[in-house]
Amino acid sequence: MILLCLAVLPLVKCQSPATDNKAEAIADKVIDNMGGRQGWDDTRYLAWTFHDQYQIWDKQEDKFRWEMDSLVAIIDTDTKEGKVYVAGQELQDPAKKQELLDQTYARWINNAYWLVMPFKLQDDGVHLAYLGEDQTMDGAPADVLEMTFDSVGLTPQNKYKLWVDKDKGLITQWAYFKDTADAEPGFTRRWSDYKDYGSIKLAGDRSNPEGEFKITHIAAPASVPDAVFNSPTPVEKL
Repeated sequence: MILLCLAVLPLVKCQSPATDNKAEAIADKVIDNMGGRQGWDDTRYLAWTFHDQYQIWDKQEDKFRWEMDSLVAIIDTDTKEGKVYVAGQELQDPAKKQELLDQTYARWINNAYWLVMPFKLQDDGVHLAYLGEDQTMDGAPADVLEMTFDSVGLTPQNKYKLWVDKDKGLITQWAYFKDTADAEPGFTRRWSDYKDYGSIKLAGDRSNPEGEFKITHIAAPASVPDAVFNSPTPVEKL
């Protein structure tokens, strides 16, 4: 799991002494090409399926609904409080409920990062460095950024390498390092198949030569009925 902080406040550019100017300019271009800060701030709802887990996030109201099979959890991402349902019945056991709420909070951070990471390039506590030019696994020329973190989120010791396609101006590949000192990544995957969702672009393909993996049922609806965030049973995909 990749557990990093997901700020739900409006996207604000935060210059850091550890962020070099070239990396900053490339990050600006990436965010602009995905819809810009305004597009991100105007996007209230996001929905997607990640590893058979379906989730809906209300960024404005700090609500996150997560479901898999008959298990449903609905939390406030600010207070971390919420409800858990099993087969349509609210879970009453306090210890088990808290365990599942804690897991849901971690899943919100992890699963959303797999979807919206490029919009978090300039969050407070993020440091970017330009590493030079390289080719992606598909042979496309790219600028490479390194992303590290201050004490934010649940795993600030993580590190990433990001390949920004020179023609498209979009992240098309990423590599995950469990620790900043690691020489080799835990994985390298595509970040591709961009499509428009409302006022922003998102990519669903995270495959690599070892296997296919896609984020599916991506949606950014303008509105979501209140009943969706209150349903004790799985809902239809938005």
